[in-house]
Amino acid sequence: MRTLSKTTARIADHRRAARTGVVLGGALLALTVVAVDPALAQNPVCAEESNTLVNMIEGFVQLTTGLGVMGLLVVWQADSLMEMFTLGQERQRSLKRHKRSALKSAIVLVILGPLFTVMGSSMDLPVADCVDVIPF
Repeated sequence: MRTLSKTTARIADHRRAARTGVVLGGALLALTVVAVDPALAQNPVCAEESNTLVNMIEGFVQLTTGLGVMGLLVVWQADSLMEMFTLGQERQRSLKRHKRSALKSAIVLVILGPLFTVMGSSMDLPVADCVDVIPF
């Protein structure tokens, strides 16, 4: 029975990784399409005088990153507390996997802003020039 649950967990991890890859690939494809599209050369985001849209984008990135890191801390502490009171080895392994998964998600969330900034400037995205999406 343990082999079945390990296999099931491994399949779920692979599916999760595949979904993440598809989402990231789609995002990179969308960024590439935006970078190549000559109709977007005017860049209405940066042309706005009041910078309201730029501030909204930057605030959204900072808010979601902050909430994601706080969520990681809550999940980490809750899982650590549950690990102390859990007797079964399989349940403890499951909690450790959950903690690792939460940590990976938070790392991706923190890295996306700087990655977009580097990739956007290297691909000459006009939005990357005026929007600072590095959350810290």
